[in-house]
Amino acid sequence: MLERRIAQGRGDEPADLVLRGGVVWCMVTGARIPGDVAICGDRIVGIGADYDAKRVIDVSGKLLVPGFIDTHLHIESSCITPFEFDRCVTPRGVTTAICDPHEIANVAGLAGIRYFLDASARTVMDIRVNLSSCVPSTHMETAGAALSADDLAPLADHPQVIGLAEFMNYPGVIHRDPGCMDKLRAFEGRHIDGHAPLLSGRDLNAYVSAGIRTEHEATSAAEATEKLQKGLRVLIREGSVSKDLEALAEILTPLTSAYLCLCTDDRNPLDIAEHGHLDYMIRRLIEKGCDPLAVYRAASLSAAEAFGLKDRGQIAPGKRADIVVLDDAADCRARMVLCAGVVADAAAFEARDLIAPVARASVHVPALTPASFRYAGNNAETPVIGIWPGKILTEHITETIPATDGDKRPDVARDLARITVIERHGKNGNIANGFVRGFELKRGAIASTVCHDHHNIAVVGVDYADMALAAQRLGEIEGGFVVVEGGKVLAELALPVAGLMSLESFEHVRDALTALREAARSLGVTLEEPFLQLAFVALPVIPHLKITDFGLVDVDRFEVIG
Repeated sequence: MLERRIAQGRGDEPADLVLRGGVVWCMVTGARIPGDVAICGDRIVGIGADYDAKRVIDVSGKLLVPGFIDTHLHIESSCITPFEFDRCVTPRGVTTAICDPHEIANVAGLAGIRYFLDASARTVMDIRVNLSSCVPSTHMETAGAALSADDLAPLADHPQVIGLAEFMNYPGVIHRDPGCMDKLRAFEGRHIDGHAPLLSGRDLNAYVSAGIRTEHEATSAAEATEKLQKGLRVLIREGSVSKDLEALAEILTPLTSAYLCLCTDDRNPLDIAEHGHLDYMIRRLIEKGCDPLAVYRAASLSAAEAFGLKDRGQIAPGKRADIVVLDDAADCRARMVLCAGVVADAAAFEARDLIAPVARASVHVPALTPASFRYAGNNAETPVIGIWPGKILTEHITETIPATDGDKRPDVARDLARITVIERHGKNGNIANGFVRGFELKRGAIASTVCHDHHNIAVVGVDYADMALAAQRLGEIEGGFVVVEGGKVLAELALPVAGLMSLESFEHVRDALTALREAARSLGVTLEEPFLQLAFVALPVIPHLKITDFGLVDVDRFEVIG
């Protein structure tokens, strides 16, 4: 193969494939280079010259840019399998996805990670895996599995593994928790992905000193700037809930673009259908006034360099033939996508060797009655989780809520809904109740098994009987999303793979999410993505107040408070 590449690059023999008539946009110099793009197997072997070829694709008048790299995401949050994610996102120009399978790992442990590794060898796009560093994310929740450094180390040399995924337990890092230290030592010298919301000053210095290289939790320009100055590469995030692009656009300049990347973190098929994926981020950043070359560099070359993927990120000889064909840079609508020299079309997706999913029948619902959702307490002063739309950060509010007959009840007039987390892995049957503001529920309940990162059942409601029905229904459908009102299920989406992913197509999931959103709105919910927003209410590594099956968690103090 090496000799063939050299021969085809020199023109001594016809190339396997030539893209003819387009213009290559160089991510290093910014030059627009006319001429053929010659491809041998999965590699580019020539640009800027005329080539003979066994196969020619006419791209006259088109702009050719390197394939986009999503530098941090959880495929499980798309509610579809890696194969359907591939089919959904690759035609939009994403040729590499760096995923952290810690959602399925928190349910199924190593079996979940191995499923993603096996799938990655069969997708059209290149799925790379960062091994899940925090399973569970903290000691303040019940997960379905626990992974130690010894569990992860044997997978470190897998060809699809980059390194260690987002190290969410930042208190464990800066206070030198032994388990955290074991994982950091096991992956020392490899890529270690960060997760340090609002961390600053000496604590940030300590965190970065642990060998952590990248960070996607910056939510303000000032926070991102400090993290850049302290050696982190910042991943600008625009997910279905965590929308940080608007706040961070100002830091993306030709000067900083070498150290900035793009990521989606958590994005569902409905959002992708309505807005897009990385293509949407590119369009929006250019609309915001960012230099187009800087934007495309962040989406490709800078991402490749940040994660040690030296074989991609540029349309140049010797690089992987990951190419996006565009009409216009600002519009960023992929007309054709090549992944490793293969056109990402229906035939390519049909040719994949699919594998069976894992982690079926993983949802075990304890016996529930309306009384399970009562909230006792003698002190009228009550902590309330405050939702910030478009953020996974939550507010720690205190409200006066007197008890009636030994129960602090939801108060629709004050937008105080019950939030309940129910352990569903069959380990202890824990049930924790609290209050949340921001859903604006007037009736009924919504429930989900997509509940970061432990993926227990989370229910928000104002009617206890509806809350019980919603949770029980999740057990019957093997997990997913449910909307209930007046003792009836209004809408649902079954996610039987670990309670996280559908067995259906992304089109089916998209349509079901549309119906779920409409059903939630009929109950008064105003949040754009209520189910993903609900998922993050239970994540105890994101400030400020959260809830797990252990109870309410003060994230700033990193302790359970009730």
